[in-house]
Amino acid sequence: MRILVPIFLLVGNVTFAGEFVLLTSGRRLQIDRHETDGAKIRLYNAGGSIEMDSAQVLGFEADEPPPVVPQIPQPSVADPTPRQLADAAADKYGLPRHLVRSVMAAESGYQPLAVSRKGAIGLMQLMPQTAQNLGADPRDAAQNVDAGTRYLRQLLEKYHGALYHALAAYNAGPAAVDKYNGIPPFPETLRYVGRIAGDWKTGERAITQSAKAESDPVSPPK
Repeated sequence: MRILVPIFLLVGNVTFAGEFVLLTSGRRLQIDRHETDGAKIRLYNAGGSIEMDSAQVLGFEADEPPPVVPQIPQPSVADPTPRQLADAAADKYGLPRHLVRSVMAAESGYQPLAVSRKGAIGLMQLMPQTAQNLGADPRDAAQNVDAGTRYLRQLLEKYHGALYHALAAYNAGPAAVDKYNGIPPFPETLRYVGRIAGDWKTGERAITQSAKAESDPVSPPK
């Protein structure tokens, strides 16, 4: 709001900064400041000044600063969750979502910063050399999941779709699976394959039952 200073207040040596002067001629001038000295008023602007009779001045208006526009915070885009990364990678490489989630759960428990005693890194527990071969940064969650899912797809192709062989190779390495012509008799690997297979079968049954329930007609109440 602009404040009009009446002429009868222009007494004494009063100084204002950044304002408009309203003249009896109808003109309105922007000035830096003004001073009054009895019946005279001195107007200052850009290093110069002019003097006039106070009778020529109707008053002054404060030069208001421009309105402050409030900054509306922009909503931040949350990083995808581990499960969302798993689903996206599964869709990309044509694998069942539940399978990729099961591998991730067994490998890291969905912990992006997990590092094993052997040096495996991230959600899909990639060894540094494996990650390098796949052209991925294992400490980047999205790259880790993408590379791990791509590696699982490669192992499934290598073993012609044999899931247990592929899972064993993911855990113990393809050389061990090739050496034993199947799941190597390592307790850790046997537990690993059994856990994912059990989780996989449970998930498949749940999906099948859900699909069946959706396809069965609902009988009307008797």
